Amino acid sequence: MSDQRTVERAPAKLNLALHVRRRRDDGYHELETLFVFAADGDTVTVTIGAPSLSIIGPFAAGLDAGADNLVTRAERAFAREFAVAATHAITLDKHLPIASGIGGGSADAAATLRALARLHRVSPTDARLFAIAASLGADVPACLLGRAAIGRGKGEALEEIEGLGDMPALLVNPGVAVSTAAVFARWDGCDRGAMADGDAPAAALAGRNDLQPPAVQVAPVIEDVLALLGAQPGVRLARMSGSGATCFALFADMAARDRAAEAIAAAEPAWWRLATVIR
Repeated sequence: MSDQRTVERAPAKLNLALHVRRRRDDGYHELETLFVFAADGDTVTVTIGAPSLSIIGPFAAGLDAGADNLVTRAERAFAREFAVAATHAITLDKHLPIASGIGGGSADAAATLRALARLHRVSPTDARLFAIAASLGADVPACLLGRAAIGRGKGEALEEIEGLGDMPALLVNPGVAVSTAAVFARWDGCDRGAMADGDAPAAALAGRNDLQPPAVQVAPVIEDVLALLGAQPGVRLARMSGSGATCFALFADMAARDRAAEAIAAAEPAWWRLATVIR
């Protein structure tokens, strides 16, 4: 970091478990979810300079760099809240697939807020940052925190927990974008109960993703991804993240993860894959 420029990672977010409890009167859903984060994802670079947003990287083509982009909205909200007169040139290096259940846009907005806070010497725990994050989307506060946590309410009421300690993981997306609204619209309205107590691995293994069945209705290929991941040797857990379509598998060791990545690349070369660790 310099006084004029800073770089922030925007790691992929995973929901190890996602329990939908009820539909709220405000139209949102009451959730209990276990957030964890990968070591890898997008990158946001913020430089003090003429205002702009440039999007590069393998998934840049699917994004609009206009005023409605979450990165732009985060910058605008930060400047307004903290009375920042400087303007910013922002570059988003986009490596996470879009509308894929791993918080790409939310992670990018959160990374933008962290970068701006560093540039302008705002504490990363400042409550105003989290208020901005909550105004941008339900997953943005968790991505701003960037550590393992239980999310309640819309997902924005966070309780930090012990994470997975760099557990090997493989993320796979079959190349389909899934609408969160379409998935929630197909949720059957059945409350299947609260998340179990315990550490992150125990809560994840005892949990479920209530959006997985409706997501499969929207994109049946998700079932194929889960079947292929679940069949790999050394898998501890295979599940869909968020509202899909990205699925993940947690592994006992790096070698098992890497063999699985090779097997899936051979079977489905067009699918996006990320071999990483989950914290």
